Amino acid sequence: RVSELRRQQPSQRGLAGRGGRPRSQSPTETLSRRIQADNSGLEQIPTAQLESALSQALPKRPLPTGCSQSLPGSIACSDMFPPPLCPLQDIRNTVGNIPMEWYQDFPHIGYDLDGKRIYKPVRSKDELDKFLEQMENPEYWRTVQDKMTGVDVTLTDEQVALVQRLQRGQFGDVHFNPYEPAVDFFSSEVMLHPVTNRPADKRSFIPSLLEKEKVSKLVHAIKMGWLKPRKPRQDTPTFYDLWAQEDPNSILGRHKMHVPAPKVPLPGHEESYNPPPEYLLSEEEKLAWQQQESSERKLSFLPQRYQCLRTVPAYSRFIHERFERCLDLYLCPRQRKMRVNVDPEDLIPRLPKPRDLQPFPTTQALVYRGHSSLVRCLSVSPSGQWLVTGSDDGTVRFWEVCTARCMRTLPVPGVVKSVAWNPNPSVCLVAQSVLLVNPCLGDKLLYGATDQLIDAYTAPEEQRLQPVTWEVPAGGERDQGVRLVIKHGKPVKQVVWHGKGDYLASVLADNSNLQVLIHQSSKRWSQNPFRLSQGQVQCVLFHPLRPFFFVATKRHVRVYNLLKQELAKKLLANCKWLSSMAVHPALSPSRHHKKALRSVAFHKHYPLFASGSDDGSVIVCHGMVYNDLLQNPLIVPVKVLKGHALTQDLGVLDVVFHPTQPWLFSAGADGTARLYT
Repeated sequence: RVSELRRQQPSQRGLAGRGGRPRSQSPTETLSRRIQADNSGLEQIPTAQLESALSQALPKRPLPTGCSQSLPGSIACSDMFPPPLCPLQDIRNTVGNIPMEWYQDFPHIGYDLDGKRIYKPVRSKDELDKFLEQMENPEYWRTVQDKMTGVDVTLTDEQVALVQRLQRGQFGDVHFNPYEPAVDFFSSEVMLHPVTNRPADKRSFIPSLLEKEKVSKLVHAIKMGWLKPRKPRQDTPTFYDLWAQEDPNSILGRHKMHVPAPKVPLPGHEESYNPPPEYLLSEEEKLAWQQQESSERKLSFLPQRYQCLRTVPAYSRFIHERFERCLDLYLCPRQRKMRVNVDPEDLIPRLPKPRDLQPFPTTQALVYRGHSSLVRCLSVSPSGQWLVTGSDDGTVRFWEVCTARCMRTLPVPGVVKSVAWNPNPSVCLVAQSVLLVNPCLGDKLLYGATDQLIDAYTAPEEQRLQPVTWEVPAGGERDQGVRLVIKHGKPVKQVVWHGKGDYLASVLADNSNLQVLIHQSSKRWSQNPFRLSQGQVQCVLFHPLRPFFFVATKRHVRVYNLLKQELAKKLLANCKWLSSMAVHPALSPSRHHKKALRSVAFHKHYPLFASGSDDGSVIVCHGMVYNDLLQNPLIVPVKVLKGHALTQDLGVLDVVFHPTQPWLFSAGADGTARLYT
């Protein structure tokens, strides 16, 4: 405000007024010129009144140390201005208009007028101090840092209002009116006297020599034939016969798919002026013809007989028919479509006859009875001589395949949801949900060597932390064939062996990252292969030949590489819920069941795969994969096997092929297991 008052006094800017002699400047005028403010209209106040007002408004304080000059009324310059604006402590940064990021690695931020360094202020406040200052200091929200000096500056109310106006897109000056009426400097009225009374130039009366030379050059070019004038456009339209004969030199020669004009059908006997009697209509036929719609009539006219050609009247619909003929020619499609005659039978692939794809199971041979509840799982020994089944009645039964005789019954706590026979033919071991059982069937040397292999285990000196607990049973459990007990924290849904017979994987009924565990029977060591949960795991499987590990969730199948320990592939299923999976190089079971699928299985040697469903049937399909990748696999359903009775809306719960023969085992909800040969 002081600067605004002083700027409106031009007679006191360093001159003595009327005499023009330089006069001494008062400290008030010096300080007022250093304050920067926007221009606003204020009334002029004399200098004497301004100095008296400042002396009364500002308090009287002693001069600070280092400031020798004082203002009238004992006003110190440091009291009137903040330290950054004190005239005697001017710390203006003189580095110029450069990025201040250049000084971020230096202790100073620039140089003052005397060439001395301006050191950065010490900032030792941590986040807690800043937060307390933000809560306690009411001026924190309007305090900003000056990049040129590094000092915190508190904005005034006028500056905050200016910033808010600029953010809203308004003008900086409050008193500026952008909608003032426009001043018409040049009136639309014709003045009597011109603005200038300058006479016209001489060149306005003399023809241009440059234009004359240019026109003469153009005329000479036209005479010599170098420049030809433009031909006038012909506005008359051109007509041509759309249905003319194809001629390479004509316009229609460019159309490769030209359609010839449809010909008018030739007149028949009924159109003659003297048709035979059989073409004439009777009275009943005439009445019926008149009652029909025009689109339903076979003839568009009534046949009539005349004595001679001279008595034939003029045809009343001649112009109408010619007009329709012109419309037909005009609206006829001009693109020829080649019709491809395809036999529908050629689109259906020719499948071989089922009798040419033998052998495959066709007949129910044996029924394994003994369980009193659902038979949920089954597995066959590597030799194909023994069969193990698990049921909801809490028992695991071992059967002889050829005679359907139950050789051993092992009671276990709870429901048996999964059993798996070790695929290694040199080891006689069966994995139940939490048990490793030696059934002691077949060769004594074989199951004796299995016991020796298990008993030869030596515990390590340092116990390692494992997600499960391995225990050796004693007493009655060992007499029943139980050799090892793996105690999990949750119920086990599935167990599956690796192809070499040393590793096995288990799936727990849990949603955490401990759903899938991999165990090593020789070292009694268990580990969790996944750090994060990948969803609700339904089943897992080892690849029979390659180091791949398959994990199936509800909608996805993830393939992990065990050697590289990384995700190799992620497959998306085209069904709502995955329940089972089997590994084959390039085949997947087809969908021919009426209800949900419960289990799928591939044969190890024959090109066969089977699927069991809740509809109580087992579908056997022939699947052949060719070496030529361009040829699709051959999938032929060859047999539908039935025999299981529906119980509690459940049918076939598990299927598995014989390891060497084209035989199929199935486990049903009716409490039986069946063999199809």
